[in-house]
Parts: sequence; C-alpha cells; structure tokens
Amino acid sequence: MIRIVAPVLALAVGLASGAALADRPVTDQERTQLVAAVQAQGCTGGSMEFDDGKFEVDDARCADGKKYDLEFDAAFKLIKKDVDD
Repeated sequence: MIRIVAPVLALAVGLASGAALADRPVTDQERTQLVAAVQAQGCTGGSMEFDDGKFEVDDARCADGKKYDLEFDAAFKLIKKDVDD
C-alpha cells in the first residue's frame, strides 16, 4: 500500500508546488518597465504580477476613467486589455 501511496503523494506535492511558482510578484526592474508600458496605454496604477509567461496588471485606471485588466508579453507588449467591471 505504501508503494502506491508514496508516489501519488509525491506527485500531488510536486504539482501543488509547481502551481505555487506559476505566478510571482514582478521584480523592481520589471516593475519599472511595466509601469512605462502601462503609461504608454494611457493608464496608471494597478496590481502587478508575472503569471504563465506574461505580465498582468489588474485594476489599472486609464484616461477614459475606467479600470482595466491589462496583459503584456515578456517583452512588455500589450496583448490584452479588458474593461474591469
């Protein structure tokens, strides 16, 4: 029984820890570049993180007065801009 449970438990722990590493805060250097990219879209603020190979900015306030969720690729190019309801 232990031979079956141990590998399954190890796999579950590995998957859980991998998922925990999928998103992370942005570094200071990334934050500088991401703030510039957000400003280039006419927006400011928001909560920033790196997740699944892209930068995400939630609740950025843009020039039209609305809040948006923005996504940028690893080169800080805008790939998605959704109104945050």
